Amino acid sequence: MYPLQVRSWFESLSAPEQNLFIAVVILLAGLVVGSIAAFSVRRVLVAAGVDETVEGTPFERTARQLGSSTVQLLAQLSGLFVFAVAALYAARTIGLVPEPALVETIGRFLPRLFVAVLVVLVGLVVADKAELVVDERLKSIKLPEVTVVSTLLKISLLYVAVLIALSQLGVATGALLILLAAYAFGLFFLGGLAFKDLLSSAAAGIYLLMSEPYAIGDEVEIDGHRGIVQEIDVFVTHVERDGEEYILPNRKVLREGAVRIRGE
Repeated sequence: MYPLQVRSWFESLSAPEQNLFIAVVILLAGLVVGSIAAFSVRRVLVAAGVDETVEGTPFERTARQLGSSTVQLLAQLSGLFVFAVAALYAARTIGLVPEPALVETIGRFLPRLFVAVLVVLVGLVVADKAELVVDERLKSIKLPEVTVVSTLLKISLLYVAVLIALSQLGVATGALLILLAAYAFGLFFLGGLAFKDLLSSAAAGIYLLMSEPYAIGDEVEIDGHRGIVQEIDVFVTHVERDGEEYILPNRKVLREGAVRIRGE
């Protein structure tokens, strides 16, 4: 009997009142479904270990300062998208958006906007994480040029993320490809200039490791620095004497030469 009473009550309402009731139901349904979507996305991201992966990134620290987290922001974005779609059709029901074509246009644009925002957020997180990983891997290389590697990688990932986001929003693909080509050219050109010394040190290091003019434990003098060789890697040679450690780029070793000191 209860459903019949509700139906009878609904039919007794005027058309505007019926539309308002339907709009409220749509909004409530959107709120419920959006909350379920946000909860589900959060559970999936946590189960996948995303919260642990992004720990320590600048984006995560910023989110923490705002009282949130990366996982929570992604989950809230999913829920907000569902509620936005519900709000759009609720507005259409009560006549706030009179043109059906406009509703269809907005309805097609919202998913693209959601994907674009999601791509930018994921790009920020991935770029931050990549920067941390590269810095960690290269921290043993005591050359100033190395610090640029992680920064260039982060900028490149963000650039690609922005291009993908713009393509989702309908920006012409041709223009995006031109921008990408210009960025790649600038990256290789400027990167070649910035890493010229780094590459020459790497080439010299490979030569030194293969020819072995000196070994760990040998006493040498390189560019006026005399001491015991502690470590030789692709980029630098570590020489220590009286508690002082000299970190010499291998390009300088090859250019200046190394004098091996025999027992005195």
